[in-house]
Amino acid sequence: MEIRALTPSYAVSPQIDPADLPAIKAAGYSLIIDNRPDGEIPPDLHTDVIRAAAEALGLAFVANPVIGGALTMDNVATQRAAIEAATGPVFAYCASGNRSSVVWALAHAGQMPIDDLIAIPARFGYQLEHLRPTLQGLSQQG
Repeated sequence: MEIRALTPSYAVSPQIDPADLPAIKAAGYSLIIDNRPDGEIPPDLHTDVIRAAAEALGLAFVANPVIGGALTMDNVATQRAAIEAATGPVFAYCASGNRSSVVWALAHAGQMPIDDLIAIPARFGYQLEHLRPTLQGLSQQG
């Protein structure tokens, strides 16, 4: 597991295993957001398995599965609400961390400069430039 801190209060990661949760908690994260649909992964990594292990450690958990190529505004709203309700830093994961970066950027449109929403994930190899028009549109709605 590699924790990729986009900000001091939000990090992304590729798929985690229940055995990773103590290290995530020790790193100070209070909320886990699962952005990976169960249909992509083996049963031992399904949402219910990770949720039970996270909650057993006292971590909050939100399932917000983002289907590759089919992200919805409901996904963005769920991610935003979870981040805003968190009592501490948030740790989100998916297959590579990309989808967790995308929903973070879209959830922060209008709250942060668009260039930052693109450049911050790019430090970890997540290319979000294609989202610039969407980020601009969401910023104007804000």
